Amino acid sequence: MVSHATSFVVDRAPCQDGEVRSRNKRWGGRTGAERRAERRQQLIEAATEIWSESGWAAVTMRGVCARTGLNDRYFYEDFKTRDELLVAAWDGVRYDMLGEVAALFNERANRPPIETITAAITIVVDRIARDPGRAHILLAQHVGSSPLQDRRAVALQEATQLVVEASRPHLRQDADEIALRMDTLIAVGGFVEVITAWHSGLLAVTEKEVVAHTSRLAETLAQRYVVSD
Repeated sequence: MVSHATSFVVDRAPCQDGEVRSRNKRWGGRTGAERRAERRQQLIEAATEIWSESGWAAVTMRGVCARTGLNDRYFYEDFKTRDELLVAAWDGVRYDMLGEVAALFNERANRPPIETITAAITIVVDRIARDPGRAHILLAQHVGSSPLQDRRAVALQEATQLVVEASRPHLRQDADEIALRMDTLIAVGGFVEVITAWHSGLLAVTEKEVVAHTSRLAETLAQRYVVSD
């Protein structure tokens, strides 16, 4: 048994070494790993574009390969299914949005929290207005795709956590953090519903009105938990 196992390890070593050399070998100044990462990003960007234009159901393996000029071998190199590509595209748009909000919170950590929340609301509403295609990716319901529905639920929790963490340095000593989290979850969920209705045309209000109204509600909520400046 011991000699058998030893032989097995020795037999695999050259193969593993070859795989490493293949990943590190350069074509056109780039390694295999770099070229693969580039192809993956091309596929994700193509999926995002098609989704923005025609909805998630229009994203297909053939469609993204045609748009990128890549064959299906490269598609399956990184994505086992179309759902995996859709999740990657959705995550990219989500990270872009939440990343900007997180950066704002970090930059304004010592500023009055109400002002910071208003600035964050303004960023989100402005991006929804400027890029309706990506807004549709974030805001539309994904009936028929369980992975996308799951990612949307995760994003709601992540946004809630961002707000709670940004609020923590400004909380009153007697603040109930469990109540804060529940109220924040309600507020973030409500905000998403408001901007979804506005984006789809169900609310006939201006961008400034959306920001002003949701900021007033955020201020009312914050007064229960944060120290007055």
